[in-house]
Amino acid sequence: MTDPTAPPALTAEDLRRPLGRDATFLQLSSGFCAPCRATRRVLERVVATQDGVAHVEVDVAHRVDLAERFGVTETPTVVLLDAAGVPALRVTGVPSLARARAAVAAVRAEG
Repeated sequence: MTDPTAPPALTAEDLRRPLGRDATFLQLSSGFCAPCRATRRVLERVVATQDGVAHVEVDVAHRVDLAERFGVTETPTVVLLDAAGVPALRVTGVPSLARARAAVAAVRAEG
């Protein structure tokens, strides 16, 4: 059953990038944000070691629509999308590598 309060699924057109086969990390960042660079490194490492996972980073200054859609008040904000583009998890700040990998495993298990 779908959660009626959950944000609607995102498509490749919404992101202007392809979704991962199994999961997609949507990273909402800002240009001046040092933790955003650290988050990018963590998420890129997960993507490099796990097939079917994508990472899409967007600057909230250029994608106000996505920032508003997810109510972003601080960067980095990471939204993990499942294979269908449905938001499954949201985190602010720099996630640990272990937490990012565990989140992907949880999304895969639910799918």
